[in-house]
Amino acid sequence: MTTPTSADDPARELRRLVEAGRFREALAAHQSALDPAARTRPEVELFAATAATRLGEFTLATSLAESALQRFRARADGDGRMRAVNLLGAIAWEHGRLDDAERCFGEALELARSLDDTLMAAHASNNLASVAHLRNRPDLALSLYRSALLAYQRLGDRRGTAQTYHNLGLVFRQMADWNDAEGAALQAVRHAEQVGESSLIALTVMGRAELSLDRGELDLARRELERAVELAAGANDEVGLAEAGRLSAALAFKEGRLAAALEQAQAARQRAAALGVLQIQAECLAIEALALKRLGRLSEAQERQAGALAIFDRLGAEELASRFRRDWGS
Repeated sequence: MTTPTSADDPARELRRLVEAGRFREALAAHQSALDPAARTRPEVELFAATAATRLGEFTLATSLAESALQRFRARADGDGRMRAVNLLGAIAWEHGRLDDAERCFGEALELARSLDDTLMAAHASNNLASVAHLRNRPDLALSLYRSALLAYQRLGDRRGTAQTYHNLGLVFRQMADWNDAEGAALQAVRHAEQVGESSLIALTVMGRAELSLDRGELDLARRELERAVELAAGANDEVGLAEAGRLSAALAFKEGRLAAALEQAQAARQRAAALGVLQIQAECLAIEALALKRLGRLSEAQERQAGALAIFDRLGAEELASRFRRDWGS
C-alpha cells in the first residue's frame, strides 16, 4: 500500500504549513485545491480557518470554522467539534464578543474533558483565563493559566508553554508583580524561540517590551519593539502589527513625543478596525485621548475618551478601563 504524501492529503499539507507558521501559504493551498470535495472536508476547512485567523482574516475564518463545525456535528465527531468551537471562541475573542468567546471556550473545555484530551483542555483553560484576565478576575486567571501551563509542560508542548508564560506575564504585570512578570516574559520568549515561529516570537517579545515600558526602561522597550515589528512583518501577522503599532504609540507618549503618539495610535487603530479587533482599537483611542489632552485639544480628547470607555465597557474590560481612568485623571 502506498502512503499518501502531504501533496495527496490536503489536511496533512495544511497542518504542516500551519504548524510551521506559514499561514499565507496554507490559505493559498486551500483556496487553490483542485478537488472541491477535499477542499470542503471539515479537517481541511478547520486548518484553513486557523490560518485565516492567524492572518487576521476573521470573516473568512468564521465562515470556514462554522462550516467545519456543522460538518463535524453532522457526523457526530466530538473531537472535530471541540477544535472548531475552540477556534470560533478565539475569533469571538478577537472581535471583542467575550460572552460568545467564554461560551465557546467553556464548551471546548467540557468536550476536552469528556474526550480525555489533555492538550485541548489546556488550550481551553488558557483561553478562559484570558477572558477572566480581561474582566479583572486575576485570581481566576492565574489559576486557569497555571493549570494550562502544567498540562503543556507535561505534554512537552513548547508553543502552548510560550503562550501561557506570556499570558501569565500579563497578569503579573497587572498586579505590579514585576519579578514574576519578568520571569514569565523571559520564559515566554525562550520557549517561543525554540518553537521558531516568527509570529509567536513577536507576541512574546512584545510582552517583554510592554513590561519594559511599564517599568520605565524605554530604551530597552524600543529595541524589543523594533525586533517584534520585524518578526510580525516577516510573518504577515496583521494583528501583531496592529499591536506593535499600539505599543509604538504608547512608547512615544511616554517619551513626550505627543504628535508622534497621536499619529501612531491613529494608524494602529485603523489597522485594528480593518481587522475587527476591538481591544486594540480601544487601547489606541485611550492613547489618542491622553495625547490630545496633553496637546490642549480638549474637545477631541474627550471624544476619544468616550469612545475608548464605550468599547472597554462593551468588552467588560474593567482593568483596562480603570487604568485609563487613572491615567486620564493624573
